[in-house]
Amino acid sequence: MRKILRLWVAGLILLMFVVTFIGGSYYMLFYSLAPNAERADTASCFRRLYEKYPETQPWVDSLRRVGGLRDTFVTMPTGERHHALFVRRDGNKRTALVLHGWRSCSIDILFLARIYEQELGYNIVVPDFHAHGLSDGDMIQMGWLDRLDMREWLKIFQTDSMVVHGVSMGGATAMMMSGMGYPEEIKDIRFVDDCGYTSVWDEFAGELKNQFDLPEVPLMYTTSLICKLHNGWSFGEASALKAVRRTNYPILFIHGDEDTFVPTEMVYRLYKVCPSKEKSLWISKGAKHAESYKLYKEEYVRRMREFNS
Repeated sequence: MRKILRLWVAGLILLMFVVTFIGGSYYMLFYSLAPNAERADTASCFRRLYEKYPETQPWVDSLRRVGGLRDTFVTMPTGERHHALFVRRDGNKRTALVLHGWRSCSIDILFLARIYEQELGYNIVVPDFHAHGLSDGDMIQMGWLDRLDMREWLKIFQTDSMVVHGVSMGGATAMMMSGMGYPEEIKDIRFVDDCGYTSVWDEFAGELKNQFDLPEVPLMYTTSLICKLHNGWSFGEASALKAVRRTNYPILFIHGDEDTFVPTEMVYRLYKVCPSKEKSLWISKGAKHAESYKLYKEEYVRRMREFNS
């Protein structure tokens, strides 16, 4: 009788352990991949943009007066309806695809698009990622499946010369895209990574430790498995590091030396494995996450100009 009781108690403890970690895994997954509840509030996005980067407002206003800043919606191969802002001038053969970060939107990254359009003379395409802004989707993809959507945007707005410039999750997406092939008609394509992570696994494991003081085992494994079953991709496969290992395209890496959200050490690993003959690295002093442009506007623009010349 006591033996049976001990087995029941052991079984109950095991069941509670399993339920706890499955519940914890679901919490972690939806905590990390749930969209911004106010993602479609474009008025708030513009207010936030102008407060942070006031130099952007006159540019946006001038484009709006002539109908230059346009919205477009396209249906992706997945059947989802995705949104982007764009500015395109007839005859311009240079286009920049500018990518925003996690739980952000196309409007938030217009400060960077302005540089490409106004100062460097590019067409610009600024998409809302899956489950961001005005694009369809109910779970964030952390750049992995987004790389396929972004390649579709490249094809739609294809020109002779193209650059993909992303910040944070957008930077990771740009690197993930760098490991893919592109039409021969694009004579020059290059990539800029501003504070992107090495992989979703590395980023989430770091945040699990920093925010909850928990180790990778077993929560990262169970959460990644649930993500694979639910969303079709795992944390380990969503790797910018693996993509960069096989790229031959020019890449500019940018990172702040005080970034703790995407630790600075990640960019050194990315730069080291990148086999491209045309790669460069800029570590901005005193900059935290996604602050390199904010702290060093003139140098940021100069480096963009030199990289894309």
